[in-house]
Amino acid sequence: MKLLLDQNLSRRLLRDINVAFPGSRHVADFNLMREDDEVIWRFAANHGFTIVSKDSDFLHRAFLRGHPPKVIYIGVGNCPTQRIGNLITNNVSLICEFVSDPVESLLILK
Repeated sequence: MKLLLDQNLSRRLLRDINVAFPGSRHVADFNLMREDDEVIWRFAANHGFTIVSKDSDFLHRAFLRGHPPKVIYIGVGNCPTQRIGNLITNNVSLICEFVSDPVESLLILK
């Protein structure tokens, strides 16, 4: 299971999460930094990624469209990258259950 970090999250998070989620990438790795959310959405769906974002637009897309792709919404305000990394790594089993769930489209981590 691989995660796709959107442009609002630091690429440095990959160091923290790639052990638990090998193959995870940042949108910058695919030259998607300046693309709109729809392009990122389709890319993630077509390449088997779960989107990780602080952008509420992805949260709304997940509500309206369902999956794929699945969306993990990081529901914290401005905070250090390490806190977001800890939020993800401390919830590995919850994230794995979510990604495996055939029904759920959205997971909110706070």
